[in-house]
Amino acid sequence: MISQESKKLFEKLNMPYPAVAIKFHVCRPQGVPKYSGEPKAFCEFLHDAQINEGSFYMSKEDETCNGQVILGMSDKPPVSASGQSGPDFEMYRQNAANRRIYQEMPVLVRGTCNYVQFARLSECDFDPDLVMCVADMKSAYILLRATSYISGDFWESRSTPVISCCWMYTYPVISGKVNSITTGFYHGLKRRKMYPEGLKMIAIPFQKLDEVCTALGEMPWTTIAFREDEESKAELARRMAHWKEMSEECGAAETSGPSAEV
Repeated sequence: MISQESKKLFEKLNMPYPAVAIKFHVCRPQGVPKYSGEPKAFCEFLHDAQINEGSFYMSKEDETCNGQVILGMSDKPPVSASGQSGPDFEMYRQNAANRRIYQEMPVLVRGTCNYVQFARLSECDFDPDLVMCVADMKSAYILLRATSYISGDFWESRSTPVISCCWMYTYPVISGKVNSITTGFYHGLKRRKMYPEGLKMIAIPFQKLDEVCTALGEMPWTTIAFREDEESKAELARRMAHWKEMSEECGAAETSGPSAEV
């Protein structure tokens, strides 16, 4: 279970939308209300969870787009999987280009996810399979740094112009990798006017969640090169001078000027 301390760290990021915890269930979650609105695309349930309090779950009959396909609730429909919608929506020149997505898209094992539970992370009382964040650049920078601060993992943005949901909801939990995209680039999100352009959507799978929470609690959110107080500037100068001493001891040249990088 994600701790209260970790929840507070995510709240401290002050993102424009609350972080959302997501759980994939094979059986109906007990004691959780079912989504009761009109059927909609899977990406829209995230926004519902962000603007409404409390937990809820959705199932196949609530979903009208490719969400039920990527979740393994239904098979890939032949016409869509043929790539026909690619040229029809003018997203691809020919069917073959769009067909590639269906050949390679990450999909949960058929029948293993029949219900998806959503809740704001601050209200989450379950172990999330995925935490989804929609962040401005300031909070996204801190959050992405937290994904690599301990492990050194590279930042990754893997996606396609359409069916971005598979790269944000199923790819992370299958691969164990954090993934991110930028709003304004993706057909379904853009068409439905889900979010303002230029925000970062960051998906953190359960494999990385403990590490990210630990990093958020340990690392400086504003690193020393970006702090303006004189004490920090003096300390940074001392550290950089030490690089030169180490370099001389190694008999190698070292860049240690004001523009030096890590």
